[in-house]
Amino acid sequence: MSKSKPVLTSSLGKKLIMSLTGLFLCTFLVVHLIGNLQLFKDDGGYAFNTYAHWMTSFPPIKVVSYLLYISVIVHAIFALILTTKNKAARPIGYSQYNGKAGSAWSSRNMGILGTVLLVFIITHMQNFWYPYKFGSTPYVEYRTEVATGNQEIITSDELPSSYNGYVQTEGNGIETIKSKDLYRQVATTFQNPLLVLLYLVGMAALSFHLIHGFKSAFQTLGWSHRRYNVIIRWVGVWIFGVVIPILFALMPLYFYFVK
Repeated sequence: MSKSKPVLTSSLGKKLIMSLTGLFLCTFLVVHLIGNLQLFKDDGGYAFNTYAHWMTSFPPIKVVSYLLYISVIVHAIFALILTTKNKAARPIGYSQYNGKAGSAWSSRNMGILGTVLLVFIITHMQNFWYPYKFGSTPYVEYRTEVATGNQEIITSDELPSSYNGYVQTEGNGIETIKSKDLYRQVATTFQNPLLVLLYLVGMAALSFHLIHGFKSAFQTLGWSHRRYNVIIRWVGVWIFGVVIPILFALMPLYFYFVK
């Protein structure tokens, strides 16, 4: 009988799972970015609050959300295990073996980058996800004349006692939407310069993490070929390493300096 380790419990198995969860998280980043770009619309948060409600109420998205939470936890745990094992196997330190001719800085510091991102994710959920799902958030009511598009926006710092969830109604030519105002929660949060700084640091860490991690995921899964490696590297560096982090970083800057 073979005494080899089961694939999923071996180091290779953990790397495979990290690669799959990492690519899943990359897909989520794209979807999340598209939704969050609604923050830049000058509509009093109408589009963004509609998007936030859809993300938390549409059943298939809710299932994907649970997969997302599991992926983040598994990715972080396996990263910690592999980093610890690698350090134990190289007690002298990687840089002393390889010097300046070693691998890129991002690949040598994925553990640090991952830790920064984990702190960022926890802070992000504390500021937005938890208040929206369970805590106290501002309230907004949009009253739109269907014929003309003219809109009246009524806001409150707290949810009314009568609030019983997102409601969209239409009568007498007026469309009315009553909703938690996550848009104003975002705007208020990003008036804190320390949180803005944390988000910028988090996006810098995300950039370096993805520049190395995106390409490495394909290599670990065996999806590596000289015909496609250039494309994979380009997408990893410019799309996931530059464009996506910059667009996310612009959001706190926009609310701090413009709104």
